[in-house]
Amino acid sequence: MARSRGSKIELTAYDDLFQTDESREEAALSKIRDIPISEIDEFPDHPFKVLMNEDMEQLVESVKRNGVMTPATVRLKEDGRYELISGHRRKKACELAGLETLKCEVKELTRDEAIIVMVESNLQRSVILPSEKAFAYKMRLEAMKRQGQRSDLTSSPMATKLQSGRSDAELGELVGESKDQIRRYIRLTELVPEILQMVDDRQIAFRPAVEISYLSEEQQYTLLEAMSYNDATPSLAQAIKMKKFMQDGKLTDEVISSIMEEEKPNQKEKPAFRDERITKLIPKSVPRGQEADFVVKALEFYNRHLQRNKAHER
Repeated sequence: MARSRGSKIELTAYDDLFQTDESREEAALSKIRDIPISEIDEFPDHPFKVLMNEDMEQLVESVKRNGVMTPATVRLKEDGRYELISGHRRKKACELAGLETLKCEVKELTRDEAIIVMVESNLQRSVILPSEKAFAYKMRLEAMKRQGQRSDLTSSPMATKLQSGRSDAELGELVGESKDQIRRYIRLTELVPEILQMVDDRQIAFRPAVEISYLSEEQQYTLLEAMSYNDATPSLAQAIKMKKFMQDGKLTDEVISSIMEEEKPNQKEKPAFRDERITKLIPKSVPRGQEADFVVKALEFYNRHLQRNKAHER
C-alpha cells in the first residue's frame, strides 16, 4: 500500500521504539529531568552558604506553589550518583517543602569545568559574603591554572589556555575585579574561621583583614583574645603594624596586646562594663564610650522612682 505524500515518518518515535534501556539513559543525560534528592551529593568544598533567612522562606513557599522553575545543574559521577553544581538553595528549598525530587539539567563536565560553572552561577547572587568570594575565587583560579596546563580544553571560552602569571588578571576581567583585589580576597582564606566570620559580619573591615591574614594561626588566635579583651577590632594602621612586626620576627603576644590597647581616633574610651547582665540591657543606640552615663542616668531615674513610692506610703 502506497504511503500518502502528506504523511511523515516520525524518526524520533521510531528510534525510541528500538532504543535499549542503556541508550535511553545516555540520551537522557542531555535532558532536563526530575532526580531523587537522595541521589544528589553536595559540591565538594562548596564555598557559598545556604542561609536560612527570609529569602529562603519565600523560596520554599514558591516551590510549594509552583515547583522549581529554573532547573538545577548536576553532573553524573563515576559511582552513578549526581553532583550538584548550581542550585543548592533550590535543593534545600525542595527538602524543606517536603519534595523528594529536584528538577535538574545533567551536564557532562570535567572537575575543573564544574568548578568554573559552579562559581559563575553563584556569583550572580545579589549578596555575596567576603568569605564566599574568597574561596570561590581561589577554587576558580586554581581550576583555570590547571586548564592552562592542558591541551584538550581549547574548544570553549572557559577552556582558554592561560599562563599561570596571567590567571589572576584573566579572572579579574571575568568577574569585574582588579587582579590585586582578586589576590586580596584569596588572602582571606588564610584567616582562622572565627576572624573570617567577623569579616562576614562586618565587625572587621576588609583591608585590615587582608593584613591580618599574613599572621600565623597562633598569632591570629592571640589577636582574637586581644580583640575580645579590648572590645575593639584593629584599624588598617594597626593591622599593617602587626604584619610588619611579624615579618621582622618580633610579633609576640605582648606586642599584639600593646598594639590593640592603643587608643584610636574613633575610640575615645573602652566600654565601662564587661558583665553581660549589664551590657545586654544597654540599647545599641547608646554611643560607644557613653555606656556609663546611660547606666548612671537609669539608676538615678530608678532611685527617684523608689523615693516617690516611699513618699506615697507615708
